[in-house]
Amino acid sequence: MTRILNKRVLLLVASFLMSLQSTKVLSEWKKCGDQECEMAMSRVQATTDYLGPDCRYLNFKTGEEIIVYSKLSRKNENLWTGSKGKDFGYFPKDAVKVEEVFISEEVEVLTKETDFLCLHGDKYTFE
Repeated sequence: MTRILNKRVLLLVASFLMSLQSTKVLSEWKKCGDQECEMAMSRVQATTDYLGPDCRYLNFKTGEEIIVYSKLSRKNENLWTGSKGKDFGYFPKDAVKVEEVFISEEVEVLTKETDFLCLHGDKYTFE
């Protein structure tokens, strides 16, 4: 009985730690094409397959096109945010090459808590 209880506690702790990891703030600042980060910044093409660690990340295959809307800055400059069809999320800038730039000047703004939530269907998932 004690072994089963220990396994359950271990699973609960592991689940809690995974939950904390998937909601952590990746950076306090980001660069965008406008103050609201609604303007597309560029169009990129995937140079490698990418599978993100959780639901906040955009998964893609080599050759797919992605529209970039923001780039994390200061603390974590290697992640960009973009969309591919109806999917949206973070991805490493080293996994893509820029095909077309839409804006000439980037604006640095504070990130929001909602920047780091998972979006499933039409509702936000708070983990």
